[in-house]
Amino acid sequence: MDILQNMRIFQSVALAGSFTAAAIQLDSTTANISRGISQLEKHLRTRLFNRTTRRIALTDSGRRYLLRCEQILKSVAEAEVEAGDAHTRPTGQLNVHSMTGIGQHYVVDAIARYRKNYPDVTFNLSMSNRMPNLVNEGFDVSIILAIDLPDSTNVSQKLGETYSIVCASPSYIKAFGIAHTPQDLLNHACLTLVSPVIPLQEWSFVGPDGREEVTITSSPFLVDSVDAMKAAISNDMGIGILPVHAAIKGLSNGTLVRVLPKYRLEELGLYAIYPSRHFLDAKIKTWVEYLKTSLPEVLADHKAVLKIRDLVHFT
Repeated sequence: MDILQNMRIFQSVALAGSFTAAAIQLDSTTANISRGISQLEKHLRTRLFNRTTRRIALTDSGRRYLLRCEQILKSVAEAEVEAGDAHTRPTGQLNVHSMTGIGQHYVVDAIARYRKNYPDVTFNLSMSNRMPNLVNEGFDVSIILAIDLPDSTNVSQKLGETYSIVCASPSYIKAFGIAHTPQDLLNHACLTLVSPVIPLQEWSFVGPDGREEVTITSSPFLVDSVDAMKAAISNDMGIGILPVHAAIKGLSNGTLVRVLPKYRLEELGLYAIYPSRHFLDAKIKTWVEYLKTSLPEVLADHKAVLKIRDLVHFT
């Protein structure tokens, strides 16, 4: 028995005053209306209507039950509107995961700009350098860097591309000299950034002669934080890899020097990943669409700044 539907039938009969009028309102038949009332009375084990050949009237139990039904059906209707509205109006909390460096340099700023357009959306941002299980961990969207995405049932949207470069401090370069080729790095203290998207020992470069790889057999310093790597490089500990977004400021203010300016590491894709495209919540849809339109511009600006600095370096 469909309790809610029979409640609707009961409410309609009570307000319309007859089975026939209720059948017309609900686009049903008088037999179906009568059956629904009988099922409901049997379920409740009480009579809801006093029936005569000319009219029906609510019993005392029926009047009390009608008040409850009106409250329940109103709550159900509001819940249905609220749930359906989630697919048209962005509102509620978004649980977002981001890789740490991307989160600090791109995602927080994007959240601030997004919320100017959609103030009813709040964010719970978690940052870690890994690829989470979205469903098991309750994330709506994950923003990651990857060379290739693993096979999964998740939906992915590519937001752009970026890469990393090799940097050192001016003091380190003055003390130990510059590297002119990737192989020269083997004569330097190479600091290692532990990352799920960049191999620990194999540094794969793209340069004038195509792809070149260097195997870093030992390192005086390993760390899984881009900001910590930047601090280690700035403190003259050695030569290390930094994403473009993390290196720009240091290169601009002179606290960092780009090593091997003709080379960059392999380009990485920046992706937004979410569990399902089916009945996509409005806040997820608008958030991903905002990232798709805003992040490529920011990534392009960083690459342009780096290109200008390289031109100045060579001239």
